[in-house]
Amino acid sequence: MALNLTVNGEHKTLEIDPDTPLLWVIRDELGLKGTKFGCGAGLCGACTVHLEGQPVRSCSTPVEMASGKSITTIEGLGSPGRLHPLQKAWIEHGVPQCGYCQSGQIMSAAHLLDYNPTPARDEIVAAMSGNLCRCGTYSRIIAAVESVVADTDVTVSGQKGA
Repeated sequence: MALNLTVNGEHKTLEIDPDTPLLWVIRDELGLKGTKFGCGAGLCGACTVHLEGQPVRSCSTPVEMASGKSITTIEGLGSPGRLHPLQKAWIEHGVPQCGYCQSGQIMSAAHLLDYNPTPARDEIVAAMSGNLCRCGTYSRIIAAVESVVADTDVTVSGQKGA
């Protein structure tokens, strides 16, 4: 079946089984390896991407649900030459250890800040609670998100504020 997807702003048409998990389309068909397979049941958050601006677990989302919609992966959030403020904060706070869960963590944090640019600590903790980190860097994750919130000169999109 031919499905039309918009991934990180690029339009793609793929001949694929509509029940294929979005994660495998992103990784295997499109070659975007930043989104990770963690549990395969939508429980750990490693595979989080944005579908129409909402975080979804791509391991348990059939690609057919994404047909005709906008998908943003970690590769679409920033680029090596122009990191997203959260990506910069992750580096500054030394968040990644193994790094495996980090793209999902960042995608969840980006969604939070897109809809609530000034969350309180308890709102950050609640928003991030669906993402598991095997290395236990939760305090660094929260500190990184808080640092982006505290930087009033930069908006979440990475552009200088007015």
